[in-house]
Amino acid sequence: MRNINKLLIIPYLLWMVIFIIIPVILLVYFSFMDVHGHFSFTNYEQIFTMRYFKMFIDSIWYAILITLITLVISYPAAYFITHSKYQNILLMIMIIPTWINLLLKTYAFIGLLSHDGIINQTLHIFHLPVFNMLFTSGAFLLVASYIYIPFMILPIFNSMKAIPNHLLQASSDLGASPMTTFRKVIMPLTKEGVMTGIQVTFIPALSLFMITRLIAGNKVINIGTSIEEQFLTIQNYGMGSTIALFLIIFMAFILIVTKSKSSNGKG
Repeated sequence: MRNINKLLIIPYLLWMVIFIIIPVILLVYFSFMDVHGHFSFTNYEQIFTMRYFKMFIDSIWYAILITLITLVISYPAAYFITHSKYQNILLMIMIIPTWINLLLKTYAFIGLLSHDGIINQTLHIFHLPVFNMLFTSGAFLLVASYIYIPFMILPIFNSMKAIPNHLLQASSDLGASPMTTFRKVIMPLTKEGVMTGIQVTFIPALSLFMITRLIAGNKVINIGTSIEEQFLTIQNYGMGSTIALFLIIFMAFILIVTKSKSSNGKG
């Protein structure tokens, strides 16, 4: 049995080595190369300048806003789905959009938010002033939040679904109001689901680049767009690798912090 287990772990180890360990080693190697391919610490000197510090702060700020928006929408939505008799239908409606390609959803929002889009056309019919919604930070937050809402709802829904009914009944029998039950019973028991939702929303939101380009234009410059620019436009692979390396380190830090908080809450 042990021999079988050792054989079964081989594909996983190969996947880890080829697609995680080797790419990270290459990022470290190229981060010490300047634009001419010579060994240099120039990339690390540049990344600690005010320009890149501001870019990291902006990326974190937008990721926080996206996470907060999705959390504010997803928590009550998950609560409603948990207590609905149409639970399966609502879950299916929520999951189906995740099957659609991200690029297609982004272009659909362009058709909605553009100057000649559906929203402005509708406003024009009713003789209302049109708005320039596309290529704004608000549009970026709207689209990014829409995309990540299902990933925030699911872990929160699962944690709510796992709460035993007898705990809620006991709270009610002891005279607690629905609000007190929600605050004292449901919220603490769904903390782990919330932390998981924050992980799967905040971390990818740090490195968005396609939505940033198509929806926000040059109004939002974050880590993802900077890496894309370094690799595809400037072709400075050293600087792109350095930024990507710092992004990986920061993502690992967020995972450690949220995991430790989740474990403490569970214990």
